[in-house]
Amino acid sequence: MKKHDLVYLTEDASHDAAIEIINEEAFGPGRFVRAAARIREQGPHDLSLSFVCADDGETIASVRMTPVLAGSVNGHLLGPLAVRPSHKNRGIGRELVRIAVEAARRKGSEGVILVGDPPYYQPLGFERVAYAALEFPGPVDPARVLVVPMVGDVHARLKGVIGWRR
Repeated sequence: MKKHDLVYLTEDASHDAAIEIINEEAFGPGRFVRAAARIREQGPHDLSLSFVCADDGETIASVRMTPVLAGSVNGHLLGPLAVRPSHKNRGIGRELVRIAVEAARRKGSEGVILVGDPPYYQPLGFERVAYAALEFPGPVDPARVLVVPMVGDVHARLKGVIGWRR
């Protein structure tokens, strides 16, 4: 069995092409019509909070964080999170989420929000947002909107529109 040398790095422009391939493999062409993608189109993601995993120099996974205003919460939208099929089920995605959430916490984010599967994300510290509390720029299943609250009143302030912020 081949030894894998996994390294987690802050994303930079040299990773763009590999990240595009990884996201295409994971989500296909439908990824551009998702509500979270509509938010990401509004402005750039935060490179300082976005990370990749490399195996022997090859980028095999990534997670991005986009600054958002969600109701009155200055937070970050996590995603997309994607891992190459050859490297799935090894904990790489979970480690990328852990790294990104901790980086956002250190940077002063009030909460990390995502649209995802509760059984995957809840063990990583995510909690359900009140049903239909946030208005996305497109259809979203309200039961899949989750947050890692980083200040005490986040749930009370996660009400209203979610969109990109400077």
